[in-house]
Amino acid sequence: MSEPQVTIIVSPRERFSYTRESLESIYENTQVPFKLIYVDGNSPKNIREYLQNQAQEKDFQLIRTDYYLTPNRARNIGLAQVDTKYVAFVDNDIIPAAGWLKALIDCSEDTEATIVGPLMFQYLPLHEEIHFAGGESHIVVDQKGRRRLREKMYKQGKHITDPRVKLQRTETELCEFHVMLVRTEIFQRLGMFDEQMLNTKEHLDFCMNVVKNGGKVYFEPSSKVTYVPTSPLKFSDLHYYMLRWSNAWELESLSRLRQKWNLAEDGYFQHKYKALGWRRRDTILMPIVRVLSLGIQNQFLHKVVMYGLLAPVEKLLNRYLTSVYAKKHLQPKSIPAINQQQLSEV
Repeated sequence: MSEPQVTIIVSPRERFSYTRESLESIYENTQVPFKLIYVDGNSPKNIREYLQNQAQEKDFQLIRTDYYLTPNRARNIGLAQVDTKYVAFVDNDIIPAAGWLKALIDCSEDTEATIVGPLMFQYLPLHEEIHFAGGESHIVVDQKGRRRLREKMYKQGKHITDPRVKLQRTETELCEFHVMLVRTEIFQRLGMFDEQMLNTKEHLDFCMNVVKNGGKVYFEPSSKVTYVPTSPLKFSDLHYYMLRWSNAWELESLSRLRQKWNLAEDGYFQHKYKALGWRRRDTILMPIVRVLSLGIQNQFLHKVVMYGLLAPVEKLLNRYLTSVYAKKHLQPKSIPAINQQQLSEV
C-alpha cells in the first residue's frame, strides 16, 4: 500500500496534557501509510506550539479553533477533509500497540465491516486492564410496547492475563470512539455526526445508525490500544474537562438520544440522571477532598467535605461555564459536506 487508504483524525477527548505522548506513539506504532488530521480545540499555549511544530515536521493537517469543541463537532471538522477509503477516529489520550491500524483495516477488508474497533485497554501500565472488547447496543420492545435501550460492554475490568478471558474477531454491536475505524462511504448515506449529541452516547447512536442502515460492526482483538485517563488533572485541563462532562451537556445528549430513537424514560435513563457529574467528582473534587481531609481515611468526613462544601460550589461553577459556552458556541451551525466526488473515487 504505497498510497494511504486511511486518514487518522485525532480530536480532544477530555484533556490536553497527554497530547505529546499520544501523538508520538501513533507515529511510532503505525506501519501502514496514513494521512493524519489533528483537530485542536483550544489547547493551551504549550500544546498549541507543540502541535504547530509537529504539523510542520511530520506534514499533517492541523485544524485549530480558539474555543473548546464538543466531540462530534471536532470529528465533523476533521471528517469534512477526508478523501480516503477509511477514516480512523482517535482520541488524544490513547497509546496504540504496534500494528494496531493494519489489524483494523485487515478486519474490515476480510469481513466488509463498516466499523471496526480494537481491544481497548484502560489505565497504566499499558495493554493490561481491559476497557472494552465489543458490546451490545440495541432496542427492545417490552410487553407494554415501550422501546428500551440495551447497552453492555464486554470484559471491562478484566485483565488480559486472566485465562478465562477468551478473545476472537467477532461481529458485535458497539464500538467506542477512543479508536474507531470506519468505511468513509457510510457517511454518504448517514450524513455527518449528530452534533446535538454533545458529550455522551454518541458512539452508541452512530453504531446503531450504521447497523440500521445495513452496515456491520466488528471487534478485532489483534489491534490493541490503551486509553490513559488521569487524576488529578493539570490546571490547564480543568476548564475543558468541566465542559466536556458537564451536567447540561449530558442531559442534552440523553434527551437527544431518547427523542431520536423514541425511547422510554426507563431505569436506564434514571440511573444516568442520578449519576450526573460523577466524573467531575472523581477526577476534580476527590483529590481536593483528600487534601482538605488531611489524609484522614474517614468516609463520613469525605462525604461532608464533598457534598457539604465542594460539590455545591462546583455545580454552580459548572452551570456558569456551560451557560457562557452555550451562548457563544452552541448556536446552530451549518455542517460542511463531504466532498462527494472524492468519495465516489474511493
